[in-house]
Amino acid sequence: MHPVKKALLISLFVSAISLTLKIVAFFITGSTAALSDSLESVVHFVAMVFVVYGYYLSIKPADDDHHYGHERIELLSVGVEGGIIMVAGITIVYHGIQSVLFGVEIQNMDLGIALLVGAALINLLLGSYVLRVGRREKNNIAISNGKHTLTDVWTSAGVVAALLIIHFTGWLFIDVIISLAIAAYIMFEGYKLLRFAITGIMDTRNPDIDEAIRSVLANKLPDGIHDWHHLRHRTSGNTTWIELHLVFDDEIYLKNAHDKATVLERSIIDALDTDAIITMHLEPYHTHDEAHQILDGANRKTDLDSFA
Repeated sequence: MHPVKKALLISLFVSAISLTLKIVAFFITGSTAALSDSLESVVHFVAMVFVVYGYYLSIKPADDDHHYGHERIELLSVGVEGGIIMVAGITIVYHGIQSVLFGVEIQNMDLGIALLVGAALINLLLGSYVLRVGRREKNNIAISNGKHTLTDVWTSAGVVAALLIIHFTGWLFIDVIISLAIAAYIMFEGYKLLRFAITGIMDTRNPDIDEAIRSVLANKLPDGIHDWHHLRHRTSGNTTWIELHLVFDDEIYLKNAHDKATVLERSIIDALDTDAIITMHLEPYHTHDEAHQILDGANRKTDLDSFA
């Protein structure tokens, strides 16, 4: 079984156990902070179901309807997870305000604390494992899921701290303060996931990949290639799609030009941490501008440079 698939399936199963512990902790204590923690875990479990589905879809090969494969579902999966986290944060704020207006009553704190500590330890081990697998396999779905699972650790720790303070001081208002702090924290984490998803969907330039490509083009151009331009690239999942134009000697044979372009293609792929599919447009050196005149006005009367 693929490591990412195994990690996500384990995460789905273990998340159900952690969620059960937190729900029980809320019902036996009545704590608003415990409610916020259990709500965050409900959100996490629902998102986890979508994450697993997204992973299975992302590994499907290209087909007649999806020529570029299905890896971009990773961005949608991460975005949905971030959006659900934001909704959970808003729900926690709502219940926190209700507690301020109508008061808080907490009971069975010892058992509640024990259950939450158990859930936190489970999530700490799970989140660290999934995050490690995601980074090793360079899989955004696993990375975002691992980070989300680790946020559960902090929320549970905050709730346990609140219950301990209330146990020794009787300050019930701490319950509401901690729940609002948890809401702010998980909403910030949700915002970061949403920002990552939107950045990917908009094909924002990846600076590390851009630097790696430009370094090869600046230092490893084969003899016979005079220049390059119109470089574009975007990354979906574990695949980077690259397009660029290469300028060759005018009288070079097609086979020779193709061989040199292939050598350059290999150098670029070796410089990246992702798979790469590279499309190179071969152009003559001295007659380059003349050869491109036929394209003038073809792009809705807009210069080609506006698109590349």
